[in-house]
Amino acid sequence: MEFLAPANLALLAVPLVLAIAYVIFQRRRRRYALRYASVAMLRQAVGPGPGRRRHVPALLFLFGMVLLVLAIGRPATTVKVPGFEGTVILAIDVSGSMLADDVRPTRMDAAKAAAHAFIDKQRVAKNRVRIGVVAFSDNAQIVMGPTLDKVALDDAIDRLKPLRSTAIGRAILSSLDAIYEGAGQGDINAEDKVRVGVPVKTLPPAPALKPGEHAPASIVLLTDGENNQAPPPLSVVGEAATRGIRIYTVGVGTPEGAIVTNEGRSARAELDEKTLKQIAEATDAQYFNAQSETDLRRIYEELATTLVLRDELSEITYAVAAASAGVLLAAACLSLLWFTRLP
Repeated sequence: MEFLAPANLALLAVPLVLAIAYVIFQRRRRRYALRYASVAMLRQAVGPGPGRRRHVPALLFLFGMVLLVLAIGRPATTVKVPGFEGTVILAIDVSGSMLADDVRPTRMDAAKAAAHAFIDKQRVAKNRVRIGVVAFSDNAQIVMGPTLDKVALDDAIDRLKPLRSTAIGRAILSSLDAIYEGAGQGDINAEDKVRVGVPVKTLPPAPALKPGEHAPASIVLLTDGENNQAPPPLSVVGEAATRGIRIYTVGVGTPEGAIVTNEGRSARAELDEKTLKQIAEATDAQYFNAQSETDLRRIYEELATTLVLRDELSEITYAVAAASAGVLLAAACLSLLWFTRLP
């Protein structure tokens, strides 16, 4: 919590002085009572006293005064609110296993439909969220750099075709390139250009982030298989984590996988949920599993409203002032109820 008017906190001396004065008064009152010759006779004359209950209104009053001074200091706290500007990269698996029809009509068609729904959500909300598309199989390529042109994005997604292997690590690196280099095209197919843990292009130095702080950029990585190309995904995910870029992972299909026939060859596509969960966890994001087109649409529509977050300093003076008023009112009511006087 921060205070927009910290100098006003010097007024905390007022409730402190009142607390000291109250303690001194109570000690003098006790000494005065002991002057009587017979305490038992005094108790018999006036009856049982209020005991410790007499301190409750005074303590509430002092606590209310502290809250009031804090309110005068104009407290503020940092909250995360949905942003209307930012960058989101849709990294979509286009390996041959995306032809499987366990998700109707096929995994690929369902993924395209969900991506279109995500773009439509941004269009309806009129958000200035720049969206890019990265396709990955045995390589990873930026097929559309971050843009506000929703029509061009829809066309780019429609052009996606299933290819061969699954290179999740390269997809992460290429998505980072897209975030930092806008519409620049990139292809990291060549093995000699890929080094474990090092992006193909030079990324800017990681900014100094506070704990829990994120960049106004996110990656949605959708895949139905397990990585079988260098570099390993977990060796490069730190590039995103140190920059505050969250990677939301979406696993398509069932963990047991499905038999897929592509170019005359049959193979079982198995979903590596463990790695996808670790990628999401390492970047303070979330993993989703989709076993139907409905699941995919729901996930993408949910992400459309939560992906881009920004930190905003929000003043909470009204809340602290209301709490102060409530505590002071409670102190007054209890004092009037028990002792027919104000504290």
